[in-house]
Formats: sequence, structure tokens, C-alpha cells
Amino acid sequence: MRAVDVSKSLDRKLMMFGYEVMDVLAIFLTLSVLNLLFGQSGMTLLLVWIPTILLAVVLRLGKRGKPDKFLLHWLRYQVKPGVYSAFPEPTGWKVPPQLVRRVS
Repeated sequence: MRAVDVSKSLDRKLMMFGYEVMDVLAIFLTLSVLNLLFGQSGMTLLLVWIPTILLAVVLRLGKRGKPDKFLLHWLRYQVKPGVYSAFPEPTGWKVPPQLVRRVS
């Protein structure tokens, strides 16, 4: 049987270029969509590269000191509804009947 080397830091988060994988995906998705929309225009630097670089800088500075997968959790929080209800539609509330005591 042959021994295989294994990484000694299995609990460390996956980083690329100093960013988490979700951040890298967001940066490259922004770059690709902007390049698709404005790549053939004469202002490629202004409309494609500068917004992408600004997004990368905002992610780097904005996530400083935040927990792992902060962007994913923030997006899930923004997508969820703001008010939860136990029933599909709220119904009108009526005062329950009260027992009237007769004094004898």
C-alpha cells in the first residue's frame, strides 16, 4: 500500500487571490456580463473594467472583519420576505365571546 500526502489544513477556507470563492465568482460574473453588454463599445475601460475593479475593492474593504461566507448569507437575508406569517393570508380578528355573570 502506498502512502498519499494529504493537506494538513482541511478546516481552512478556500481562498483565491485573497478572496473567497463566492467573491471571485461575483467579480468574474460582473466582468463577463459587463463585457457582454459593453465590450464592443469604445468605452470598455470605463464601462467594463472600472466597475469590476471597484466591486473587487468594495468586497475587499467591506468584508474586512466579517465572518466566512458573509456575501452568501447577506444575499439570502435580502431575498427572504420581511414578514413571516403562520397563515397564508391574515384574517380579521374578532373579540371572543365573554361569559356574562348574573348577580343574584
